Amino acid sequence: MAYPYQIQSKEQYDTIYQKSIEDPEGFWAGVATHFQWRRPWERILDWNFEEPRIEWFKGAQLNITENCLDRHLEQLGDQPAIIWEPNDPEAPGHALSYRQLLDKVMQLCHVLQRNGVRKGDRVCIYMGMVPELAIATLACARIGAIHSIVFGGFSAHSIIDRLQDAQATFVITADGAYRGNKDIPLKSVMDEALEQCDFVRKVLVLRRTGITTTMTAGRDLYWEDEIEKVAADGNPFFPAELMDAEDPLFILYTSGSTGKPKGVVHTCGGYMVYAAYSFVNVFQYQPGEVYFCTADIGWITGHSYIVYGPLLAGATTLIFEGIPTWPDAGRFWDIVDKHKVNILYTAPTAIRSLMSFGTEPVEGHDLSSLRVLGSVGEPINEEAWQWFHEHIGKGRCPLVDTWWQTENGGILISNLAGVTPGIPTFATKPLPGIQPLLVDEKGEPALPVLQEDGKTIVSGNLCIRFPWPGMFRTTYGDHERFKQNYFATYPGLYFSGDGCYRDEEGNYRITGRVDDVLNVSGHRIGTAEVENAINSDPAVIESAIVGYPHDIKGQGIYAFVVCDPDHQPGDDARKAILHTVTHLIGAIAKPDKIQFVSGLPKTRSGKIMRRILRKIAEGALDSLGDTSTLLDPGVVEEIKKGKL
Repeated sequence: MAYPYQIQSKEQYDTIYQKSIEDPEGFWAGVATHFQWRRPWERILDWNFEEPRIEWFKGAQLNITENCLDRHLEQLGDQPAIIWEPNDPEAPGHALSYRQLLDKVMQLCHVLQRNGVRKGDRVCIYMGMVPELAIATLACARIGAIHSIVFGGFSAHSIIDRLQDAQATFVITADGAYRGNKDIPLKSVMDEALEQCDFVRKVLVLRRTGITTTMTAGRDLYWEDEIEKVAADGNPFFPAELMDAEDPLFILYTSGSTGKPKGVVHTCGGYMVYAAYSFVNVFQYQPGEVYFCTADIGWITGHSYIVYGPLLAGATTLIFEGIPTWPDAGRFWDIVDKHKVNILYTAPTAIRSLMSFGTEPVEGHDLSSLRVLGSVGEPINEEAWQWFHEHIGKGRCPLVDTWWQTENGGILISNLAGVTPGIPTFATKPLPGIQPLLVDEKGEPALPVLQEDGKTIVSGNLCIRFPWPGMFRTTYGDHERFKQNYFATYPGLYFSGDGCYRDEEGNYRITGRVDDVLNVSGHRIGTAEVENAINSDPAVIESAIVGYPHDIKGQGIYAFVVCDPDHQPGDDARKAILHTVTHLIGAIAKPDKIQFVSGLPKTRSGKIMRRILRKIAEGALDSLGDTSTLLDPGVVEEIKKGKL
């Protein structure tokens, strides 16, 4: 067995799952013993979902980077830890061994320390997909600073929200980033944000694209110059800071049903145990394999399954700077062929996009090294599942369909590759230690319903009734929001916000969000956040955002917009709205469709009936239900006629 906590058969899964439910504390204690702790725990778990309070491995001390790096040196010191594939396929990439990666992490720790970063400080990281992003992440963890990574596609306005909420005093960025045929000017976007964040003391800037940047004297420093200063001192060892298991490791902001992003807080001990455990078991990783997750480290998938999970397991993780369709739609397959990738973990959005190019870009590539395929970010539709399985996995690679969220820290429901059965469109079974529960609107356990085929299913809102080590502990600076968003809807339960059903064999299928949050290309976007951005346009009186089925993204953004009578709706207004949303949030939140309307369907109390708008956007024009009680029923007919 490669890992002492790796499940190797369906029978073993059944036995271990049952044990994990009967004695969860004993189960997780057994897993946790296989990591390096500086001081053992006094108590495995202290929890109360009513308060809510969750604490794992209480009293234990550790540093996650010692588990990611130091402890691998004796056996894996010369093995590649990171393989970097740059955006330009003609440009040279490189690999970093575990020993080289640790050296670079320690160098940056010295840079951070020399510039005043201390344990508990918040460090904002805003970079492209370069090895230095992983190095910066690990250096923060080693020094005890709390990293807050912001996706490199977000706007200055979005950065401001995150900087101000976290009160980050140190920023790590780059002059720019490459993404396909685009050059993204990261430093200038960060400079715009810093105009409203004068609490930031220092900005460390990596030279990547060579774009002209403005460097503010006394605040801005070049990464390379600071590393040279450390190297001149002989690059001494940097000891890992001693961290309590419940000390924060990172803050990662995610969209909510209000306009303000939530700062999800993950802690050192529990997150470490769960990221490693889920990585090894879901993907059935074997020592020496090359693992390629196509996500961005700015999202939780990148945190858990590009950086921490693989490195904790001593894996070789591949970081890709570019996009799947540049310079052509064969780029992923080039990478798999070139680096002999064994495990490929990507999003349904990417799969559907590549499907649209047919199988020609796949031809001529040797994909025989692939052993496991994985899907993440949203429920995968059957057509995409079958295409991925047949044309990329050649029908022989198990495909893991993983369900989890930013708040979860790691995969909660998934088949285990080649160990437990995969079923198209089903996430299937929970991992050991995870106790899902489907409830109705009243919070009561959902009851089985007999189907026409004679089988029964249970359908309801997906909750979890017992904590797991990787779950988040609070929303940064606002524990009441943590309580109201996740534990108040169904007291005593963690509510995921997703709908779900379970078949007779206990397999789970996620049906999507049940709150005002969209899942666009696998990324959660709050409708209120987009509406706030659109409404800030001077020509707009009000707007309403809903999701609709999108062939590539899974869910598209449909905007219904009411303009000021003095402004003529049309192409110019549409372009202005798109520009505003891009400026305030980022291109990822741009509406796919904008329909100008004279009014929105509202109740007599003024509430917008998004249910009706959602039906219209989906094209279900004959199933809108009773509209006679609306303030102005005629608005609905007008919107139906103008549907895009």
